[in-house]
Amino acid sequence: MTQTTRTPCQLYLISPLDVGGDFPARLEEAVTAAPVAAFQFRVKDIEQHEAARLAEPLQAICAAHEVAFIVNDDVALAKRLGADGIHLGQDDGDPREARRILGPDAQIGVTCHGSRHLAMEAGDAGADYVAFGAFFPTTTKTVEHRADPEILIWWQGMFELPCVAIGGITPDNAAGLVEAGADFIAVSGAVWNDPEGPAAAVKRFEKLLAG
Repeated sequence: MTQTTRTPCQLYLISPLDVGGDFPARLEEAVTAAPVAAFQFRVKDIEQHEAARLAEPLQAICAAHEVAFIVNDDVALAKRLGADGIHLGQDDGDPREARRILGPDAQIGVTCHGSRHLAMEAGDAGADYVAFGAFFPTTTKTVEHRADPEILIWWQGMFELPCVAIGGITPDNAAGLVEAGADFIAVSGAVWNDPEGPAAAVKRFEKLLAG
């Protein structure tokens, strides 16, 4: 997802915690409905072998549709899967160490909450993108940090490194983040919990991102 010139904001999907059952079909529905730049595999408290089993069909779907497959938190799992990249929280390790393990082509993202300092540190450590948020209330995870869209404006004025906006984003509230300069908007519940299904949700985001 690294870029040298600004391109239109793109969609970055984050998995629900439950990716079993019919979820592979729902992912396929989402990524075939409209362009998706990346998919983050985010599971918790699952043994690595089981996580790899759950990831396999999802990674294949992403590969078939040219969607970057990003693993949340777990560098060892990303290495085992040959994932396209890793997304690190502030407590999940050093981007430099992740780069050493995953190689020069891995996409490394870092959660920076609402902190300019953390974002600059991540950039200095070789991250390929920084993620700011949460911008809105979300039920996906416990929110300890809130971000203001102004940080996106500041980042775009200072740095070429792409930034991701995350946290409670829906088609109804995303426009301000896109206008502020988010290169990617990361969404989870707004897609997977949409009453009309993930394809309908992704199409709504596509319409928004198309301006």
